[in-house]
Amino acid sequence: MEEENKIIDEVVEIPSKFKKLVEEIEKMSVLELSELVKVLEKKFGVSAAAVAVAGPAAGAAPEEEGKSTADVELTEVGANKIAVIKAIKEALTLGLKEAKDLVDGAPSMLKQGMKKEDAAELAKKLTDAGAKVTLK
Repeated sequence: MEEENKIIDEVVEIPSKFKKLVEEIEKMSVLELSELVKVLEKKFGVSAAAVAVAGPAAGAAPEEEGKSTADVELTEVGANKIAVIKAIKEALTLGLKEAKDLVDGAPSMLKQGMKKEDAAELAKKLTDAGAKVTLK
């Protein structure tokens, strides 16, 4: 276990001011980590999933977007809301609550800056689940 931590420490340089905090987090179980994330989300009014969804879009170059990328927007949920939530949860690797919030907030942007092929595949999964999707 110590060898794994040394390898991780070598790959990720941890600033000294966060070293104690990182050590405490490393000792936590998955359930404790999940609980910690929920507490931090409530305390600071943020969602860890929102960052993950917005992250890839920030790196895309504007001239590339017009040619090889697309944005996927959920326009209507349809009759089978649960299937749509499951499809979004799986495709975007979100938690159940985050996926449900996207579905409840329809029309909502699901992902931006995706490769056109990946966007079409996501759109197909969602339409198969009963949703209406727009590629932009």
